[in-house]
Amino acid sequence: MRIIAGSVKGRQLKAPKGRHLRPTAARVKEALFNILPHDLSGFRVLDLFAGTGNLSVEALSRGAAEAVLIDAATEAGKVIRENLRAVGFSDKAKVWVAPVLKSTRLLARRGERFDLIFLDPPYEKDWVGKTLRAVAQEGLLRETGILVVEHSVREKVEKNYAPLRLRDQRRYGTTLLSFFEHCPSEIL
Repeated sequence: MRIIAGSVKGRQLKAPKGRHLRPTAARVKEALFNILPHDLSGFRVLDLFAGTGNLSVEALSRGAAEAVLIDAATEAGKVIRENLRAVGFSDKAKVWVAPVLKSTRLLARRGERFDLIFLDPPYEKDWVGKTLRAVAQEGLLRETGILVVEHSVREKVEKNYAPLRLRDQRRYGTTLLSFFEHCPSEIL
């Protein structure tokens, strides 16, 4: 895994051996970041099911101010911290090794809001809908924010998780990227 653009362009990230993590494929990541705003300056990023931290590191490289990366797996937390250290972003990121749904509640209690949220749960394990509902209910996405879900094409997402609304979907083989935005309640 390499960083595509920004201040640490070309740097290699570590991925653990084994099949426990499924890092975002290079072509999917490149397509995703071509769709997102090119300038992420000042963005606060939340990365749920962060895995290797690949997406957040890419966002930080492109100017994001800070990131919170959450994954329940101890091995993932270790790899994320190593990757952040390797590219010099440890001071811009917080890594939580904790269950994602509990973490969304804690973030909401702290009043945290994010400009960009990545959601990349294990495929076909019923995490997509549950996590989207939690993020929507807890109000973690800023009104001008973008939430991106990477999921299997076999996993269906609803058009609305009030106040989040599906804006776009893009397919890459068996992977689907679903883009959500904050939507005023009178439009839903």
